[in-house]
Amino acid sequence: MSTPDLDAGEQRLHPLSWLFVLLQQARQFFIPLVLLVFFGQRGDRVDGYANLASLVAIGVLVGISVLQYLTYRYRLGPDAIHIRSGLLERSWRDIPYARIHNVVLHQNVLHRMFGVAEVRLESAGGARPEAQMRVLRLDRALALEQRVRHGTRTAADGLASAEAAAVAAEPPARTLLRLPVPEVIRLGLVSNRGMVVVAASFGVLYQAFPERAVTRFITDNGEVAYRYVHALHPGLAATAIAALLLLVLLLLAMRALSVLLALVQYHGFTLSEIERRLTVERGLLTRIRTSTTRRRIQAWTLREGFLHRCLRRRRLQVDTAASQQHDDHGRAFRDVAPIATPQACDALIAELLPHAAWPPAQWTPVPRANGWRLALPALWLLPVAAMASWHVGLWAWWLLAWWPWALFAAYRQVARMGWSVDGERVVVRGGWWDRWWRMAELDKLQALRLSRSPLDRLCGTASLWLDTAGAHASGPPLRLRLVPLAQAEALYAQLGARLAKRRLRW
Repeated sequence: MSTPDLDAGEQRLHPLSWLFVLLQQARQFFIPLVLLVFFGQRGDRVDGYANLASLVAIGVLVGISVLQYLTYRYRLGPDAIHIRSGLLERSWRDIPYARIHNVVLHQNVLHRMFGVAEVRLESAGGARPEAQMRVLRLDRALALEQRVRHGTRTAADGLASAEAAAVAAEPPARTLLRLPVPEVIRLGLVSNRGMVVVAASFGVLYQAFPERAVTRFITDNGEVAYRYVHALHPGLAATAIAALLLLVLLLLAMRALSVLLALVQYHGFTLSEIERRLTVERGLLTRIRTSTTRRRIQAWTLREGFLHRCLRRRRLQVDTAASQQHDDHGRAFRDVAPIATPQACDALIAELLPHAAWPPAQWTPVPRANGWRLALPALWLLPVAAMASWHVGLWAWWLLAWWPWALFAAYRQVARMGWSVDGERVVVRGGWWDRWWRMAELDKLQALRLSRSPLDRLCGTASLWLDTAGAHASGPPLRLRLVPLAQAEALYAQLGARLAKRRLRW
């Protein structure tokens, strides 16, 4: 296939783009259309007005889709992409390449059948993408991604036009990480996607059906199950074993569903780099290709849950300013390594952040004397046990047996808390059962905040907040907690002086 000419003036979307816009709109109005088409009858007599209304609604959606195709134009300039759209209310939009943080190419099964892709151009501001093109031919979408990459590099590095033309040849992509099927299966085993899907399904069913019908279904089937079990006359031990086996089977089914969802979402996961622009491609049925430059990454998060440690794996995520604003169906650039060995994660960080020594050679710990403060939220068990004792008696006070565990977990957590600051980056670590490391470069910090709660003032401590664009997108906040006041004020002054002398890099 020949390379598409992107400089041939204004261009239209793919001729079938109206169909994909129609399907997108039909999905939003699916329930009203179903009500009009299938429930627009009264008894045995067909209501012609209801059928006419449904046809009019479908006709309006088709007309809107066709008009969007006819009125949408885009043109690629040397420094920006120019888009105009609309018939009655016309709009012109210029998007500089240097302002584009993420480029997302989305392909579901229907897209792949017709050889097209949906393109989203995301920047740091706004609740929606800067541009969303439904749809472009796949080779044009890839060429547009390449043009954005070259245009971003030209604007960032200040290259001359002759030098910019020299980078027109596509260099080979350098693969940084590829997940084979066994690794994707491990990802499913350590995730809770199956449990989330089942819980969401129960919520949808509960909302879709009347409350009486749901209650009656649960009551009737519960009584049938109870009578069946009672007729078998099992002993207490047999009943407990059967309940335990049923619970184990349920958990295994949840994990199997999580593995299936992981295979659908992360099959063929590949992280590659071209000209300092990172690209992630993944998906079995729906293929998602999203990319961003290294300098757009605002913060890094390394996670290690209990199941991760059992499998000797970790998860590496990044935050961009665009991923904080909009993450539609998980299409934001976030997972650099959904699952990988600790050595592979460390190698990725060392590769992508060569000036930041990782892991830190020395950590500043948090005083363990304040560990009891992390267990204070568990005090809610006291009023709960007091209220429950009115109904179940003294057995309710067994809830307070959780308090020793909460205190133990709090001291274990404060033992792992700490931070490290050098000339290039700041790192915060925390967690115990689920461990995490949070890191940001000093050039990405936008603001510092020193705060003290009444309990902090009582204990002589403070919290130091470090804000970046996209700071809370995929991980815990960059926050130093339970720091002695003198130490927090000294670190606040030190970082403030460094930030005043450094240039903010987006």
